[in-house]
Amino acid sequence: MVNVWMRRRSWMAQGVLLVAAAWAALVPPAARADTDLPTKFSNIGSVGNTRHNLMQRQLSGGGPAGVTMDSFRNDYLEVCVYCHTPHAANRTTAAPLWNRTMKVTTYQTYDLLNTGGITQPVSQPGAASLTCLSCHDGQTAVDSVINMPGAGRLLDTQETTENAAFLNSWNNTRGPDATVHARLSSTECLSCHSPSGGIPGAGATDFTAFAIGTDLRNDHPVGVRFPPAGPGTDFRDPGRKETRWAYYDNNANGRADSNEIRLYNSGEGYEVECASCHDPHGVPSAGPGSVFNPTFLRVSNAGSGVCLTCHSK
Repeated sequence: MVNVWMRRRSWMAQGVLLVAAAWAALVPPAARADTDLPTKFSNIGSVGNTRHNLMQRQLSGGGPAGVTMDSFRNDYLEVCVYCHTPHAANRTTAAPLWNRTMKVTTYQTYDLLNTGGITQPVSQPGAASLTCLSCHDGQTAVDSVINMPGAGRLLDTQETTENAAFLNSWNNTRGPDATVHARLSSTECLSCHSPSGGIPGAGATDFTAFAIGTDLRNDHPVGVRFPPAGPGTDFRDPGRKETRWAYYDNNANGRADSNEIRLYNSGEGYEVECASCHDPHGVPSAGPGSVFNPTFLRVSNAGSGVCLTCHSK
């Protein structure tokens, strides 16, 4: 295992150097600002125009040059397949037709800090957090799927354990084949996507805040049971409660819309999870075609709108 890992690290280092050389050749020195850049995606209309399109190509045209990433991830030529598949989905995760490898992990949770503000039980993250963490904890390659597009590209043992040989079987038809399958970690994706990244002057967008890791003690609690709420408490009652979730039905239409914050019930009562506040597909801030809220928030946090949805302060 150590030798395999060292070879993978060596491939990564070689790939970084190649991209650095290409960047230096193509970009004039004056344009190589070593600072964070705004996203090149439009964030309008579809998940295909957001960073969660791991093809790295906007459906509406323009956007990042996906071929730059082809050495570091499989370009499946489909947006949804990086997370979902209509057949042969992951059987270990209670998420819709889930297609990603879900490494079995014990996370360090917020309650380990013993802060006085936590009055309710905290469990390990539920499915509505684990799906996000399958990329954002930095342990699994962003292209580590179970069922690749096309017949005969299924490996069900990928459900909990990433298999590099299986991932290497894919051919990137529009660029070089991936020899490294990068993770959202300091030694891989963040080698470029951080202020101290491995390509000096590249100006790659800073992803540091999104590389959460397995230590969740410095993040909003997930897997935390929602406390008793209502008048006279520090929390607002979600109002609408169903078996699988409770939600703040702002438009009173009796359903949990994508732009409404919700709590998830995985059998231990209503709990806060990553997807309580974030919708991975993006949520239009003012109807179809409008610009999505930053960081895939369900509601705008202007004036602490996300916080004050649940917290009565």
